[in-house]
Amino acid sequence: MAKEQRSSKWTFLFYEESAPKDYLNILEELHIPFILSPWHDKDINRQTGEFKKSHKHGAFFFDSLKSYSQVSNIISNKLNGPAHVEVVMSPTGLFDYFTHAEAHPDKATYDIEDIEVGCGFDLDKFLMEMKASDFIHEVVDIIEENDFTEFEELVWYARSNNTALLRLIIERTYFFAKYLDSRRYNPNRLQSIDTEEENNNG
Repeated sequence: MAKEQRSSKWTFLFYEESAPKDYLNILEELHIPFILSPWHDKDINRQTGEFKKSHKHGAFFFDSLKSYSQVSNIISNKLNGPAHVEVVMSPTGLFDYFTHAEAHPDKATYDIEDIEVGCGFDLDKFLMEMKASDFIHEVVDIIEENDFTEFEELVWYARSNNTALLRLIIERTYFFAKYLDSRRYNPNRLQSIDTEEENNNG
């Protein structure tokens, strides 16, 4: 029964030696957003000390739920890959595994630039969502360091300095607008401004 579980996100792998040369075109023709790891051709088999067969990990992002057998058939028939597929439990963990960001002794690390995507998969958005919490902390620090109280100030700063941050700010407009409002009307902050002005005038 477990094998017929359904999900909209599935991960798979296929081997370079058996994959069609035009695997990217084949995947594009499926019209399913996808992401592929770089070729993993430097992994060492701990038991033999030899290189593992060159392979790619991949993930499909369907717009509806698909079963194990549906996805398995795609990989077997289209990419000549192993029939076993798995539900993506953590997109962040999956991405780290693609590049071996959390390197293990038998795992080489791979370049993020060699990741392949297609059928409308937005890699920049995916990366930003994975790191959204880091970005949010970064934006809060920017607001504090620059003493911003207006949303416009934040937008102009991001536009000039970091367009990735600008996209996050737009997607989280409500949060940052509320945060700026709370800074603007914070009694402690207003009091410190008054004190500073008195000292400057005095």
